[in-house]
Amino acid sequence: MLMKRSVADIAWPDPITVTAGRDCLTRYQDWSAEAFVTADIESLLTDRAAFIDELLQHLWQQLALPEQGLALIAVGGYGRGTLHPHSDIDLLFLFQGDLTPTTEERIRHYIQLLWDLRLDVGHSVRTIEDCAREAKADASVATSMLEQRFIVGDADQEHALRQFLHTEFPWSSDQFYHAKLDEQNQRHLHYHGTAYNLEPNIKSSPGGLRDIQTIGWIAKRHFHTQSDESLVQYNFISAAELLELRESQEFLWRIRFALHLEADKKEDRLLFDYQPAVAARLGYNESGKAAVEAMMKDFFNAMVGVSELNDMLLQFFAQTILSDAKDLQRYAIDDQFKVLGESIAAQHDEVFQNPRALLDFFLAIAEHSEIRYVRAHTIRLLRNARRELTHPLSDIPECRERFMQLLRHPRGCGLAFKLMHKHKILAHYLPQWAQIVGQMQFDLFHAYTVDEHTYRLVRNLYRYNGPEAEEEFPLCAKIIASMAKPELLYLAGIFHDIAKGRGGDHSELGEHDARNFGLQHGLDEADTDLVAWLVRQHLYMSVTAQKRDIHDPEVIEEFANKVGNQQRLDYLYCLTVADIRATNSSLWNNWKATLLENLYLATQRYLEQQQPSPQREMRQRIHQHQQHAMALLLSAGFEVQEIQELWSRFTADYFLRHQPEQIAWHSQYILNVSDDDLLPLILVGDENRQGTTELFIYHLEHEHLFAEVAAVLDHQNLSIHDAQILATRDGFVMDTFVVLQEDGEPLTDARRIEALKQELHDVLRGRAAAPNTQRRLPRRLRSFQVQTKVEFVPSRNARRTAFELTALDRPGLVAQVARVLQELDLNILTAKISTVGEQAEDLFIVATEANTALDEQQRIQLRKQIIATLDHN
Repeated sequence: MLMKRSVADIAWPDPITVTAGRDCLTRYQDWSAEAFVTADIESLLTDRAAFIDELLQHLWQQLALPEQGLALIAVGGYGRGTLHPHSDIDLLFLFQGDLTPTTEERIRHYIQLLWDLRLDVGHSVRTIEDCAREAKADASVATSMLEQRFIVGDADQEHALRQFLHTEFPWSSDQFYHAKLDEQNQRHLHYHGTAYNLEPNIKSSPGGLRDIQTIGWIAKRHFHTQSDESLVQYNFISAAELLELRESQEFLWRIRFALHLEADKKEDRLLFDYQPAVAARLGYNESGKAAVEAMMKDFFNAMVGVSELNDMLLQFFAQTILSDAKDLQRYAIDDQFKVLGESIAAQHDEVFQNPRALLDFFLAIAEHSEIRYVRAHTIRLLRNARRELTHPLSDIPECRERFMQLLRHPRGCGLAFKLMHKHKILAHYLPQWAQIVGQMQFDLFHAYTVDEHTYRLVRNLYRYNGPEAEEEFPLCAKIIASMAKPELLYLAGIFHDIAKGRGGDHSELGEHDARNFGLQHGLDEADTDLVAWLVRQHLYMSVTAQKRDIHDPEVIEEFANKVGNQQRLDYLYCLTVADIRATNSSLWNNWKATLLENLYLATQRYLEQQQPSPQREMRQRIHQHQQHAMALLLSAGFEVQEIQELWSRFTADYFLRHQPEQIAWHSQYILNVSDDDLLPLILVGDENRQGTTELFIYHLEHEHLFAEVAAVLDHQNLSIHDAQILATRDGFVMDTFVVLQEDGEPLTDARRIEALKQELHDVLRGRAAAPNTQRRLPRRLRSFQVQTKVEFVPSRNARRTAFELTALDRPGLVAQVARVLQELDLNILTAKISTVGEQAEDLFIVATEANTALDEQQRIQLRKQIIATLDHN
C-alpha cells in the first residue's frame, strides 16, 4: 500500500528550471521518506521510477527533442521500472540515420540539465548497429539492454531494438550463462565467499540483490521473457520458491531504500555508521545494539536463502542450457543416493521421508571424496525436507549415532560439515545452533556472524590435518596427528560460542550445553568433562598470552595449574589458534602465533617437571640465555671479559625477558658505542624472528622516554604491542618495543625504518618536540561507545602498580596515556597492548619516580586524569 502523494504538492513545474526542479526532487524525497514507514516497498520503487519518467518526458517536450528517429530508453536497473532514492538513472538515446547538430546540442543540454538537478545519470547515444557492436564486446552492456524500457520519443526505434534483442542477441545462451556465472564468482570472491561479512554490500555480497538479478538475466536471455513467473511456467522454480525469492528481495529492497535515505547518497555498503539508523527506520524497536543485531539477523537469513536459491537455479540453468548431465559418469552409492560426476544426487524424490536419511546423506558425502557439490534437485529435496521437520534431528537416536560417526570420520568436518551448515541441517540438528544462525555482534572484533565464525573455526581445525598445515601451523598439525579423539576438539569448537546472544556468560552457558550434548550422545564422563572444560576456558589461553607477562614463571605456574595436564593443553592450544584465526582475518599475525607457542612450550616444560619451582626455572632460563648469547658474541669476535663487564651492568630481568639472539644483538651494538654523544642507540629489526618489528633503545636515563617514543611511533603509523622498560645498574635505559604496521605486518621498508630512527633521534636528543597525538577518530569507530575504565590489579612486585585500561581504541591512545603518566611524574615499566575490535584492553605496570608503588591518593588521581583525558578527546 502506498500513501498517495499530492499532485499539487509534488508535480514537475512547467517549465522545469534547475531551482524549481531541485525543490521538486527535495519534496519528493521528503514524501518518500515519510511514506517508507508504512508503504509497500515495490510500490515506492515503481512510483519513483514513474516520477523520473515524468521528468524525462517533460524535459523532452521542453527542449523540443524530435518525436521521430530518436527514442529515449531506460536501461539497467532503471529499465526494470524500479528506482531507489539515489540509484543510477541509465539512459540510451537510440537514433536512426544521422543526428543533426541541433539535436546533438539539445541532447547535451538535456543531460546537463539532469546533472544540474543532481541526478546520477549515465547515458549513451547509439544506433542499433552501435548497440549490437557494444553488446557483443561487453556482456555488461548486453545485460543492461535486456532490461530496456521505452520512456519517450519514437516508439518504433524501441520496437526495433526489442526485435533485435529477440532475434539477434550477440551472446548465445551458454555464452551468456558462463559470462554471468564468472562475473558472480568474481564478485563473491571479492567478498570472501560469504554473506556474513558484518559490513555487507546489499547489492554485491553473496546472497545480495545482484544474485537475484543474475537469475533474472539468464532467464530473460534464455526464455526471451521479461517475467519472473516464466521460471515457474518452465518448471525451474516452484511457486513457493518464487514467493520466497520475492520476499527476500523486498526485504533487501527495504534495507537498501532506508540506507539511501540515511546516507543521503548512493550507498550499498551497510556500514556500521548507518546500521543503527537503518534499523530504526525499519521499525526495529529493541534498544541500542539489540536493534542492529535483530535487523542483521533477518538480513543475513534473507541473504543465505537467496544464496541457496541462486545456487539451485543456476545449476538448473546449466543442466538445461549446457546439458551438463548427459556425459557425467554415474554410480549408485546405495538405494538412497548416487554420484553424478562430482555431485551427489538423490535416487528418488522420497529419499528424505525418513529424517535419518538427512544424516546418511552427509555421511555419504564424507565417504566419497570425489563429491564437490549437491545436485540442484537434491537441494530442493533438502529444502522441502527441513521444512517438514517438527523436532530437532538430535531427538532421533539413529541421527545422534550418525552425527557422531560424521564427527569421527576423517573427512566428516570437511565438505560434509560445510554443506550441513550451508543448507541449515546443522541448525535443524542442534537447537542451540539454530539460535546463533545470522547472530551478529555489533562490534569491530567479530568479522562474521556467530554461526559463520564457528563454522570457520571447525574448518580451521579440520585443515590442521592437511599437508599445508605442516608448514604453516606445524605445532597444531603435530598435536592433531597424535590426538586420539579429534572429534572432541570439533565438539568444543561447535559449542565454544553457541550461547552467544542469550545473555549471561556464554562460556558458562556453553559448558552446560556441551554437558547436555555429551549426556544425550553417550559420551563417557572423561570425554564430556574435556569438551565442557574447553568450552568454559576457550578464551583463557589467548587472554593469558596477550595480557599477562608470560616471561614471569609465576604466570606460567598459574596457567599450568589451571590447565592441569598435557591433554588439556594440547586441545586448548589448537582450539585457541583456530578461534583467533576464525574471528577476524586481521587478528592473526606472527606475533600472536609466537606468544601462544611460547606459552604452550613454557607450560609443557612446567607440566613435565615433577616438583617445579618458579625461582629455579627462572634461574635456569637466565643461565641458558646468557650461555647461548655468549657463544654468539664470541663467534662474532668479542672477548669474554668485555662481555662480562657489560653484562654486570644489566639486571636479571633483562636476561629473563629477552632471547639469546636479542641479547647478543643488543650487546654487540652497545659494546661498539664509545661515546655517550652517540646516544641514543636505536636498533630496528626482528632478531627474535617473531614476525614483528623490534625497536630497541639504549640511552642515558631519560625522563618519560616512553611517552616520547609512543608519540613518534603513532606519528609513524606504528602500533605498540608490547614494551619492556628496563634500566641498567649505572643510569642507562634499555627499552624494547614490539611494533607492527597498521596492516599487522612488520616494518621492513628501509626508507621507513630510517625515517623512524631519524625522528626518534631528533625527539630524544631534544632537537624536535614530540609529535601531537590527537587525531580524528576513524570512520568505523564513530558508531561505537566504550566506557573508559581504569582497574588496578595485583602486582607480585610490591614496588610496582599494575592497572588495566579499557577504552575506545583510537589513534594515539597509548601515547595519550603515556602523556598523562608523564604529567603525574610516573614511569611506565611494562605495557601490553591488546585491541579487541573497537575496544582497547591494555595492561600497564608503573612506578613513581622514587621507584615505589602508587599510594591510594595517587591511584585515584591517575584514574581520574586518564578518564578525563580520553573521554574529552
